[in-house]
Amino acid sequence: MLNDEMLKKYDMTIGIECHVQLATDTKLFSGADNDARDKAPNTVVNPIDFGLPGMLPVLNHQVINLAIKAGKALGSEIAHISRFDRKHYFYPDLPKGYQTTQMYHPIIIGGLVEAPLEDGSFVKVRIHHAHIEEDAGKLTHNGEYSLVDLNRAGTPLIEIVSEPDMHSAAEAKAYATELYRLMTYAGVTRGDLYHGNMRFDVNISIAPKGATELGKRAEVKNLNSFKSVERAAEYEYRRQVELLEKGERIVQETRGWDDAKQKTSSQRSKEDAQDYRYMPDADIPPIVLNDAEITRVQATVPNLPSYYRQVWTEAGFNKDIIDALLLSQTSAELVERIRGKSNSTVAKKVGFWFLKAVTQALDGDNAVQTNLQPIPDEYFIDLATMVQDGKLNSNAGDAVFLEMTKTSEAPVTIAERLNLLQVSDEGAIADVVDEVLADPASQQAVADLKAGNDKVIGYLVGQVMKRSQGKANPGLAQELIRKKVI
Repeated sequence: MLNDEMLKKYDMTIGIECHVQLATDTKLFSGADNDARDKAPNTVVNPIDFGLPGMLPVLNHQVINLAIKAGKALGSEIAHISRFDRKHYFYPDLPKGYQTTQMYHPIIIGGLVEAPLEDGSFVKVRIHHAHIEEDAGKLTHNGEYSLVDLNRAGTPLIEIVSEPDMHSAAEAKAYATELYRLMTYAGVTRGDLYHGNMRFDVNISIAPKGATELGKRAEVKNLNSFKSVERAAEYEYRRQVELLEKGERIVQETRGWDDAKQKTSSQRSKEDAQDYRYMPDADIPPIVLNDAEITRVQATVPNLPSYYRQVWTEAGFNKDIIDALLLSQTSAELVERIRGKSNSTVAKKVGFWFLKAVTQALDGDNAVQTNLQPIPDEYFIDLATMVQDGKLNSNAGDAVFLEMTKTSEAPVTIAERLNLLQVSDEGAIADVVDEVLADPASQQAVADLKAGNDKVIGYLVGQVMKRSQGKANPGLAQELIRKKVI
């Protein structure tokens, strides 16, 4: 049985290879549809994807543009000359008998991802390189036989290879999450994790504290959620520590993650590069780029998460609001537009509403739509202004915001329909204040307030709000109570 003392004896080291499916219209080397989601097996294919004799690949130029954008997001250098190689292995879902990839001359070189952690610090993960390659097909196993679906064969990917710079499961999850943000914000991938648009291969090893060499690594393949990246790393750490504590050895292997059982299992021993018999692909000419083309493509990359973190932190946004807004590029762009059109105070208020909406959605209430484009920016500004001006109280503002994301109505229309507009007429509120102060149940609070106990004013204001059914302006109610009592 493992205990804390055993676990403290070892350091964990993690490197991640991430396969990112590029958001192109067609495949890497053929004109077949690149979106195989919910398509019948073997229906979005082409003779090139089947690897039929005499079929020659034609490179999709859109793939190159997206790889250049990915390099921008990763802070990488873009190679002026990159080349394709053949990676040989034999499997039923690889009809050519080799995968076209970039082993020796990748298009993306170096880079750095700074991923935020829960405590507000960052883990810095260096990128070794990223290369373009084609995806294989998919096998579906049915008892004694397997079925081959080549819809995914030839799908363009970039494989992003990190350095082993992560040393905890939390850091691995943070890196995977930030990488997802970078690739989706840059428009490199559709980001559909359920359909495998990004898949993480997590390499995990342990070594005694202070050791100068890394231990034997296990590679957990094809994880498609941030939570599974974290849990697989946690499980592997404990499994490997337990083996060493028993005096057994760790073997280099590929393992799979069983989400239902929350454990990994061995799949095969890990191959080395020479086992794939790499060779240059003579059918595909090298990719030759110049600085002007690289600059032109990278200029189209929109604001990335690091930009929003910087400007919002300087504007006084707190970490929770920033994290909530960055969950959706649409909401991030919206709030930044609002900041430009109005001011940081209004933008922070809108950001706070998004934080509350996201929190409720995570609790199971589908409170806010992800597509907010039908709602004019001015509606959000108008709503924040209505709260600032006292036309709506805070709770009413929350309610109008959520209703607005569902119906796209103007905030004043919603407030009137739901009867939420505050009463700021001094005469009308004064009448309610008089009723509350005359109520026998309020006499002790009135006496305490006269005696200098300022805390009881909250009770009296609450009674005013109750009698006015939440419509009275609480600030004005408090002012009137003080005038009449003190």
